[in-house]
Amino acid sequence: MRRIHYASGSVLTGDRTCKAVLRYARALAEASTADVVEIPVVTDAGSRAYAHFLIGPASQIFSTPVPDSPDEPLDVDVIEHLERATYRLQPSRPEWPDEMTDVPDLDWDFSFD
Repeated sequence: MRRIHYASGSVLTGDRTCKAVLRYARALAEASTADVVEIPVVTDAGSRAYAHFLIGPASQIFSTPVPDSPDEPLDVDVIEHLERATYRLQPSRPEWPDEMTDVPDLDWDFSFD
């Protein structure tokens, strides 16, 4: 699990979801545009929910690992959507092998085209 820090708050989400959000945020910033994304999170009470983020060039978000955390919320459709959106903005940069190496990528079984 990772904690995404955004504005004056933070949320807990899965490692792979966090990685996809950060990749997409960077792509949006480089394209000088913004988007609203919906990701699965664990609430303060420990239940599952979805959070909405406005991310773009002015976004200041970062993540930190959360040791001994509850089971990760995983929504492969959300991650796939974020990765496809990132690819549309950065088609020549499909992989980021040197970033967040502690977080494995999903074994995607789809084409970005």
